[in-house]
Amino acid sequence: MTTKTITDASFTTDVLEADGPVLVDFWAPWCGPCKQIAPSLEAISEENNAISITKMDIDENPDFPGKFGVRGVPTMMIFKDGEVLSTAVGARPKTAIEAWISETIGSETQQASA
Repeated sequence: MTTKTITDASFTTDVLEADGPVLVDFWAPWCGPCKQIAPSLEAISEENNAISITKMDIDENPDFPGKFGVRGVPTMMIFKDGEVLSTAVGARPKTAIEAWISETIGSETQQASA
């Protein structure tokens, strides 16, 4: 899988009604830390089949970031069954993002064979 770009128009279908957990990366094109974590999220998306990784540009899509209280970027949220399971704010290394995902969704985490 690769990361999927979502919008306010697609958020309900792509995130709230999704089968399985979804990580939403709320980001902005002017955000340096957002650009820093983008390659890690792309790699995780390709390596981990247990969670969908999505990206939402907060400048172009203000509705859902506002509804979920996003005040700074990058903000990552993991959703499952329409609910926020966990939120992480700020850039972090790939290993820390992977650990956060694993802690949040638990035994569902499936790494693709290397």
